Amino acid sequence: MFEMLTWAQLGLHKKPQGILNINGYYEPLKAMMDLMTQEGFLDECNNKMLLTSDSIADLIGQMEAYNAPDIPALIKKQNA
Repeated sequence: MFEMLTWAQLGLHKKPQGILNINGYYEPLKAMMDLMTQEGFLDECNNKMLLTSDSIADLIGQMEAYNAPDIPALIKKQNA
């Protein structure tokens, strides 16, 4: 997961990630992500790419409604 958020922060993709947060299991992870944002290790817009819900239907709905932030790529993709 962190690799994908790093790739997003570098501008390599704009896809959200979803966490099914049953019984609040991932609350500590969400708190850590918020702290990373406060401390400047993770951009706010990239933190918002991590979608969470305790409902599969709601999480899928969030993903379908997701609008990617317009952030410039820090690394350019090269053709192989």
